[in-house]
Amino acid sequence: NKLKVILLSNELQRELAKRRTFAIISHPDAGKTTITEKLLLLGGAIKLSGTVKAKKSKLYARSDWMEIEKKRGISVTSSVLKFSYHGFEVNLIDTPGHQDFSEDTYRTLTAVDSVLMLIDAASGVEEQTKKLFHVCRMQKTPVVAFVNKMDREGRDPYELMDDIEKELGIQCSPVTWPTGSGSRFMGVYHRWQKTMYTFDGANQPQKARISPDFQEDLELLDGAGVPFSREGFLKSEIAPVFFGSAITGFGVDLMLNSLLDIAPPPQPRKAIERVVSGDEETFSAFIFKIQANMDPAHRDRVGFMRICSGIFTRDMKVHVVRLNRDIRLGRPTKFVAKDRALIDRAYPGDIVGVHDPGLFAIGDTLTEGEKLHFQGIPVFAPEHFASLKLQDPLKNKQLLNGLEQLSEEGAIQMFHKAHGNRIDVGAVGILQFDVVKFRLEAEYGVAVEWQKMPYSVARWIIANEQSILDAFQQDQVESIFYDRFHQPVILMDSMWRLELFEKRYPNITFKATSETLSKKRRKRR
Repeated sequence: NKLKVILLSNELQRELAKRRTFAIISHPDAGKTTITEKLLLLGGAIKLSGTVKAKKSKLYARSDWMEIEKKRGISVTSSVLKFSYHGFEVNLIDTPGHQDFSEDTYRTLTAVDSVLMLIDAASGVEEQTKKLFHVCRMQKTPVVAFVNKMDREGRDPYELMDDIEKELGIQCSPVTWPTGSGSRFMGVYHRWQKTMYTFDGANQPQKARISPDFQEDLELLDGAGVPFSREGFLKSEIAPVFFGSAITGFGVDLMLNSLLDIAPPPQPRKAIERVVSGDEETFSAFIFKIQANMDPAHRDRVGFMRICSGIFTRDMKVHVVRLNRDIRLGRPTKFVAKDRALIDRAYPGDIVGVHDPGLFAIGDTLTEGEKLHFQGIPVFAPEHFASLKLQDPLKNKQLLNGLEQLSEEGAIQMFHKAHGNRIDVGAVGILQFDVVKFRLEAEYGVAVEWQKMPYSVARWIIANEQSILDAFQQDQVESIFYDRFHQPVILMDSMWRLELFEKRYPNITFKATSETLSKKRRKRR
């Protein structure tokens, strides 16, 4: 038994050191799906990269698997992508790239140990990048920056770094440094390797000598730039910066090699009860994403779990803490977007898909029996609201089933009044109404129409005393709704009204996020 324990411990330590789990974040059109395809090519997961919106070739981006993604040329849901590269086992999560993404994007960032941030060389830091970076900053997630589209005309590299530092509040330490941009883009100098790589439009960079003028630029950079510190990087204080072109693949391998070297292996995870380390021998994980109908023919539901500690094996019996119930996880899978492969073992940092018979909720903790509740997977307040009109009243049951499943994914949030049968819907991004309408018809056979509601702000309301909360709800009865966990929410038409309520009702707390996940879910209708 002692020998078995030692062997398992050695296996766990060895596999833990190999794992790198990261997500890619960017503003729309910065090239995120393109660079994802190039990373999969480097890892040998695919042989030929697709395009974000395929034409006659019908070769779509591998990470975009939904029909709506293929038709509209956008990413609307997170994809889990796993591949091996130079001795590392990489778990990559490709987040939605449209500006109106859902809260699924935010939740995804709770499951990774580092982030690759894509910056458009012409546009610099844009609005969605700021929002996503803010989530990373709250969690102190290390960030690597890749300035994309250097083969097109763009801003001065110094100006871009200044923009990153000013807008995001993080210091930049350039690892590769470009010479020229657009038609004058000649390549990049790798400061750690002290090597120049030239760009000729091909995928493979070629080593070359440094010109005297460029040498002067490098000396200036050495004097003015921030030296790289891995300690500062791991604290999310310093971002190593790389330059290149995702569409041609130039500089992507230089970035990936460095990212895997400096990015942390699976990190300890905070639970309410204690901190869980990856090298612990007992298994623990949490569900951060649920996806319905990845295989529409079988109406399946897949729960995506991030393993936090221990070794997971096929057919393992685990304890669902919220339900206080043991279940057996058969047919665990790894993914490259929609494609699946059965696995026998998985380790901390791995993202594993497991069949969900309708039991899981986002945020569920799975253990070998210990009562743990992992933190950091909130529900975010929606910013857009609509009431729903069912075109065929006889399909009300299918509608409720579809909305329940889509709300569990995080695509939308359902709200209702204390009395009445009308269902209203909220979303973080307005695109989600189109996504939900499309999916309800394609996956559940239900046709609906949306009618915009006059709200733009939602806050969950809590108070120390129930009588205070009851009195407030009575005062604002027309604006009070309930989420699917039956928690009270107030909907407002402006931030100005929220500020007014905060001053007028000091004993009420207005929360922009809700930790509903440890509570018992309402039964399906």
